[in-house]
Amino acid sequence: MSNSVEVTLTINGARVNERVAARTSLADFLRNRLELTGTHVGCEHGVCGACTVRMNGDTVRACLVFAAQVDGAVIETIEGLTASGEAERLQQAFHERNALQCGFCTPGMLMSASELLKRKTHPDRDEIREYLSGNFCRCTGYHSIVDAIESVAHIPER
Repeated sequence: MSNSVEVTLTINGARVNERVAARTSLADFLRNRLELTGTHVGCEHGVCGACTVRMNGDTVRACLVFAAQVDGAVIETIEGLTASGEAERLQQAFHERNALQCGFCTPGMLMSASELLKRKTHPDRDEIREYLSGNFCRCTGYHSIVDAIESVAHIPER
């Protein structure tokens, strides 16, 4: 691979060492090379939020980051949040409140919602809407998504 670099990083708790083309986005690397297809590619401009992942503990748009930039990073995808159980309550609430329809935006919404609930345990509806402002949903109109997140924010952990 010409113009490629070697990266070593941790993805969902597993160490990964790969050679990547210098201009491959993190989203494409995750989806195409590692088959972590929960990271969706919608706009490739960082405005839709479908490619949201955590990098070193903060949410980022994977379409705006080159895979070559993540050497040494810790990346968490929706698959990692699901496997760890972190997203379980949110996933259940999304299901119960019909907060997903086509499902395309759902992984990014769950990543952002999880981040919000880590930063603020009891956000109100306006704070939830503000935090999700970078995640677009073309199906639900957001009401059920906000309902789902609000319900998790106000239910004590079991």
